[in-house]
Amino acid sequence: MQDYQRKRMLSSHLWVIYSLSVILLGFIWFFHWTIGLMLTIVLAASMYFSIYAEKKRQQDIENYITTLSHRVKRVGEEALLEMPIGIILFNEDYKIEWANPYMNRLTEDDTLIGNSLNMLSDDLVSKVKENDNELWLDLEGYHFRVFIKKDERLLYLSDRTVQSEIQSRYVNEKTVLAIIFLDNYEEITQNMDDTLKSQLNSKVTSVLNNWSNDYGIYLKRTSQDRFVAVLTKETLDQLEKSKFDILDEVRELNAEQNIPITLSIGIGVGDSTLPDLGEMAQSSLDLGLGRGGDQVVIKDDAGKVRFYGGRTNPMEKRTRVRARVISHALKDLVQGSDNVIIMGHKAPDMDSIGAAIGILNIVKANGVEGYIVLDPDDIDTGVYRLIEELKEEEDLWQHFIEPEESEALVTSRSLAVVVDTHKPSMVANEKLLNRVEYKVVIDHHRRAEEFIDNPTLVYMEPYASSTAELVTELLEYQPNTLKLKMLEATALLAGIIVDTKSFTLRTGSRTFDAASYLRSKGADTVLVQRFMKEDLDIYIKRSKLIERARIYHDTVAISKGEPGQSYGGVLIAQAADTLLTMSGINASFVISERKDGRIGISARSLGDVNVQIIMEKMNGGGHLTNAATQIEDTTIEDSEALLKDILEEYFTGGETE
Repeated sequence: MQDYQRKRMLSSHLWVIYSLSVILLGFIWFFHWTIGLMLTIVLAASMYFSIYAEKKRQQDIENYITTLSHRVKRVGEEALLEMPIGIILFNEDYKIEWANPYMNRLTEDDTLIGNSLNMLSDDLVSKVKENDNELWLDLEGYHFRVFIKKDERLLYLSDRTVQSEIQSRYVNEKTVLAIIFLDNYEEITQNMDDTLKSQLNSKVTSVLNNWSNDYGIYLKRTSQDRFVAVLTKETLDQLEKSKFDILDEVRELNAEQNIPITLSIGIGVGDSTLPDLGEMAQSSLDLGLGRGGDQVVIKDDAGKVRFYGGRTNPMEKRTRVRARVISHALKDLVQGSDNVIIMGHKAPDMDSIGAAIGILNIVKANGVEGYIVLDPDDIDTGVYRLIEELKEEEDLWQHFIEPEESEALVTSRSLAVVVDTHKPSMVANEKLLNRVEYKVVIDHHRRAEEFIDNPTLVYMEPYASSTAELVTELLEYQPNTLKLKMLEATALLAGIIVDTKSFTLRTGSRTFDAASYLRSKGADTVLVQRFMKEDLDIYIKRSKLIERARIYHDTVAISKGEPGQSYGGVLIAQAADTLLTMSGINASFVISERKDGRIGISARSLGDVNVQIIMEKMNGGGHLTNAATQIEDTTIEDSEALLKDILEEYFTGGETE
């Protein structure tokens, strides 16, 4: 093409020269005709050859253009038919009108013409109808990126299988860090001789080494009770599919050696740097240990947390030393505060109010003004009698304030103490948490993903029977400047009795120690029974709930409230407790409508079934043997169906996430 343009420019220059030559030749003829004649002959010959050359050049150009057009047409046809890109034309009914051979080779049918686009993918038509210009399509083991030309009703399918495989390989080979911790190694080896300790170490190490070799994990022991593991995202996926059966293998050592040892694993995964992954792994481990151990906690860089395991009842391992240290730390915080605002969870129970009263006593013993946040419109019948008794004690009742009043009391040195919950969405006044700089959390529930931000002091012991038990121990290490009153001691004892079902569930030696201390301070067990009395109509209503129970999976009782009738949280919890006392029942669930329009579920178990994990799957939480949830925008029937699906997965698939 460049030669053609150069020749064309040269030809135009020659014609200019010829024109000038003719003018010059006219002057020569005028002055000397013989020379003019000779030059005329030369000029005529030159022009003849130029005209001949121009015709030949034009003929060459025509031949070149003809050849080029043929080549372009041929290349276009070959590209359309042979290029390794799928091309599909479809009509207004989204049926294929034409497809290039590349597309035909991808399918088993002889031709695609006449078939709907949905033969390539069940939802291809619906996706094409959307306004997206491209989509991804899996076809016959290939991964295609589809470009959509809606106006031309045309699809281009570009093979991205190799790219997809590289991306998948990149994701699968991401580094994952894990910290493995033997939950109760220190406790069970305290009184062991060297021989038994060596045998235990050998057994545990052997199990973990075999597990790491099976999955291709690098495992390094960093201390007697701690290991560090390095693995890939692909290996982590395999472990999740196996539900981390290593937990069961270690737990089975109990039966062989009669040693109750369990382990917890904290895992960090994501696109973060190695130090960040290490921090996520440690944070996950702390969360798992806060929930009682014997489980795996996986945290990614988006903050999402997944749980596996947690099927065993946590072994009590808190010590008096820790209680004393926490008590002294709490005393220092209280003494450095202008005032202390105490609050439990919404719809408070005996444990919540009793623990709050115990903390109030600690605050007053240290000479600081304290207040308990209580919403008078959020009091259930289960604590009504206790509240009425508190109102009779003017010097005690004056410290109870409503949620709106609490915000006006906040100063730069105010201290908020949250008892019997650690979820900000569950506290009596969530706004208060955002206004107070110093916060203390005291709770006996297993730690959930949702947690109060930046607490100054945390005392969480899932091994305790109740928060009232924890607070009672803290009281023992406080100044004796203020004597615990009878009603205060009774409220704390009522919290312990209610949460332990009269010392039958989650009861350890420390529980009886706390109860003994409260009795020595004047706690009245007869008054506790008065607090726990119920009305006849409530008893009948609960009995009807129990009557509606049905057995599921041989050992699970599920009861549903009557549609259109609301039930209080305490009532359905009592019904679940009663069902658990029936022969052959290991777990009970009671589902009912609530006054606020939500569906409430109360769950109880004897420890064989981890109801906390089941309720967490329904956006709830609680304890291994005691949990609950409230669900919005649903019905009793739908809630029951969801519960049964989760139970089926729990029993048959071992799912504990």
